[in-house]
Amino acid sequence: LSSQPVALGLSLVCVVIAAYSAWLVRAGQAVPAWLTVLFAIAFVLAFLVWAVAGEQISFTSLLQGALALSVPLVFGALSGVLCERAGVINIAIEGQLLAGAFLSAVVATLTGSLYVGLVAAVVAGLLVAFVLAVFAIKYVVNQIIVGVVLNVLVLGVTNFLYGQLLAPEAATWNSPGTLPRVEIPLLSEIPVIGPVLFEQTIIVYAMYVTVALVHVALFRTRWGLRVRSVGEHPKAADTLGIRVNTVRFRNVLLGGAVAGFGGAFFTLGNVGAFSREMSAGQGFIALAAMIFGRWSPLGALGAALLFGFANNLQSVLGIIGTPIPSEFMLMLPYILTIFAVAGLVGRVRAPAADGEPYVKS
Repeated sequence: LSSQPVALGLSLVCVVIAAYSAWLVRAGQAVPAWLTVLFAIAFVLAFLVWAVAGEQISFTSLLQGALALSVPLVFGALSGVLCERAGVINIAIEGQLLAGAFLSAVVATLTGSLYVGLVAAVVAGLLVAFVLAVFAIKYVVNQIIVGVVLNVLVLGVTNFLYGQLLAPEAATWNSPGTLPRVEIPLLSEIPVIGPVLFEQTIIVYAMYVTVALVHVALFRTRWGLRVRSVGEHPKAADTLGIRVNTVRFRNVLLGGAVAGFGGAFFTLGNVGAFSREMSAGQGFIALAAMIFGRWSPLGALGAALLFGFANNLQSVLGIIGTPIPSEFMLMLPYILTIFAVAGLVGRVRAPAADGEPYVKS
């Protein structure tokens, strides 16, 4: 097919959808979610047809790379959702991801078991979250300051230990290897999406389950109702007998465990060894994905996948050469992040008591 008419046709579809959506908004009606998804698919395909004209890329490989880059973002965003729905801002996601990556590599190497390394990643995330919870909830220290300090602390500790132990004695401390990919029978044979979704490591499959569990737990269970009430109106929750700070403490620990597990993907799921600062700011991008997703597990999943796709796309297009300057493609994931945080996705409202400590009178 000729690239020009295909790109123009897809662009026309985007214009029609945008015009219809604008009409719905002016009429006071909500834009259906399926229409937004259709617009996103048409826009991405139009862009790819134009950018890759005259070249060839594997769409399946593009999606596989995007999913791989999205996994830590998804776990980090879920950690943020669990904490902020209970009213605690978790800036320390970056540190939890990095701590999980570090400890998983070290423990997996020392024990010779990748699965013990996964458990160690959860423990690392819990330790960072415990410090955050103690200072932010018990001692009512500013949550953002505590989170930033923890990020710097974890970065300094891991860099020091990497330079003293992991780098000079990599065979002893830093050679865990990577988890094997597990193919799901029948599902892995589905064209395009089969190899992308169902030929993955256990960490990716755990991500699918975690997203579903967190969504159901938050919006379909009594526990989730209590968590959301604590994040929206802690005083009212307290009058009903809910132990506000206990709920918050537990949610921060749970969020730390999720983020720590996600950090193991850097080492055990992808690279096979720990390196300096390998989280590379992904914890902050995860926070943006959480906001983009409106503090919802499914929304955070979609936003994280979008950021991962944009990040992988700039790498692929930079390799094959496109009319787009490579510098712009390198900026693309971060431009999307700025748009998300700035509210381009629409009016987003955080939980009413997010970031506000609760002291029982």
